[in-house]
Amino acid sequence: MALAFLFTLPIAWNREHGSNSAGLRTFPIVAIASCGFVVLAIEVLGERSVGQARILEGVITGIGFIGGGAILKAGTTTHGTATAASILNTGVVGAAVGFGYYDIGFVLALANFLVLFALGKLKPDDKEKSASQDAQQ
Repeated sequence: MALAFLFTLPIAWNREHGSNSAGLRTFPIVAIASCGFVVLAIEVLGERSVGQARILEGVITGIGFIGGGAILKAGTTTHGTATAASILNTGVVGAAVGFGYYDIGFVLALANFLVLFALGKLKPDDKEKSASQDAQQ
């Protein structure tokens, strides 16, 4: 669970730094909880149980609920989709770590962080968007 926390911490920092609705607390908790559910399923149901699929379905549903709360719509604009997608990804990171696929968890977390960090620089900030929208009207 500590690895799930550590893998998702850079993503959490990025979202917190960008003043998003979810950040340093939400992302690691989602990863740890997902990891915990998977580890618990392995312990209770057995390492190769098909019942683990139901646990994973429940985890995905719960993460979707949390991610849905991060998406905000105001008029014609929508905010929070990258945060919602990142919440989903951190849940998968936690599940991967819980199943023992540390490499997959790490690659998913790294890819998520790089997309938010590097590609976020290419996205115009809200002030530029507002000025552009005002000019079009």
